[in-house]
Amino acid sequence: MTRRLKYVPISLLLFAAFLPQSLARQSISIKVNADVDISVDIFTPTNKPDGKLFIWQPHEKGLQNPDFQLAQQLADMGIEVWLLDLLQAYFLSNTASNMSTLNGDGFNKLIAAAHKTGKTIIVGGSGRGIVPVLRGLRDWQLANKDHSRFAGAVLLSPKFYTQTPEPGTPVVLLPIVKATNSRLFILQPDKSPYFWQLKRSVDALQKTGSDVFVKTLRGVRDRFYFRADAFAKEQQASNSLARDLSNAIKLLSIQQDNFRQAVVSLSKATNVPAKKKERGLEIYRGDPTPRPLNLPKLNGDFIDLKSLTGKVVIVNFWATWCPPCVHEMPSMQRLNNHFKNKPFTLLGVNMAETNAEVAKFLKTKVDISFPIVMDYDGRALKDWGVFAFPTSYVIDKRGKIRYALFGSVEWDNADIVSKIERLINE
Repeated sequence: MTRRLKYVPISLLLFAAFLPQSLARQSISIKVNADVDISVDIFTPTNKPDGKLFIWQPHEKGLQNPDFQLAQQLADMGIEVWLLDLLQAYFLSNTASNMSTLNGDGFNKLIAAAHKTGKTIIVGGSGRGIVPVLRGLRDWQLANKDHSRFAGAVLLSPKFYTQTPEPGTPVVLLPIVKATNSRLFILQPDKSPYFWQLKRSVDALQKTGSDVFVKTLRGVRDRFYFRADAFAKEQQASNSLARDLSNAIKLLSIQQDNFRQAVVSLSKATNVPAKKKERGLEIYRGDPTPRPLNLPKLNGDFIDLKSLTGKVVIVNFWATWCPPCVHEMPSMQRLNNHFKNKPFTLLGVNMAETNAEVAKFLKTKVDISFPIVMDYDGRALKDWGVFAFPTSYVIDKRGKIRYALFGSVEWDNADIVSKIERLINE
């Protein structure tokens, strides 16, 4: 049975824990200010409660059916869950840029209300949803001296960076990352651009005092638990996600700090672009000398980028699990065919997959003739500063990077063909 209340005083929150199982889920409203009320679905434990309360802000794509399923599964494990959608509360559409504009007021109020229940509090967020969670946590820490019942935050596929940088430009951490001091448990898929930035993220969090625990979710992509195109391993990981969240919550709850000093200074927030930029070959802005690249093909023969001097080379970092990478491959082959009698070649660099995975993909999914080399441990990816998939670099006949882009394009469009021709004719 579901109760829907326009506004409920905090005293009712205390009463919620004692509702019978038939009233195990209800909706309440937390007032942020005169214009904003946050609607919260409360899932009270159907088994013996363990005294933990988990506040969950979903991904910037908005509340999904799996979020409700996760909340119910956690409640079945004895954990009370408060499920909400801050974007809905602020009447904003489901975008990363909107999520990044939210200050900490809403989540601060949620933590304050939860703290009055006397339970051990853990907060959590997914994707860009971690931004208002961390901002609200910091605001609450600054305003309160008693942190004894706060255990920490669980961050699923967290997006700690302002935006995907253009190739050759540095990545920029969100200011709140450098102003967070808490106990954190990160659940990080390894088929994600953020996986390769994980050390940088953890180092920044630890520098301001955070205790950081990490579990790598093997073989899955960001948003795996609500993707329409989820493959078998992602479906398995989705089935295990409630258990992973429960384990993270239990680990964080082993120890709570009576007081943890919040970071007072916070640099000005950097806006996340509201619209995606139309992709195209852009002049490369980094060091034009490429990093060494000497990797094996599937048959074990190595290709050294230096051996291709005298040709225009497109180095393309890609993966079989990356839909944009797969989408652009036919046009790359058409470009390769167009310049087949010219000093030109494409070189695909597969990112940290196995020979078996890549061989099966090349046999069943695409028809290409340009060479593929294997970056088994992701070292080349990190050396080249690759952040997004796919990322491509255009190298001239003298061995200098001239153009680059991240994201997929139609490689045989007139603009790209013209730019490649000019490089060939230099």
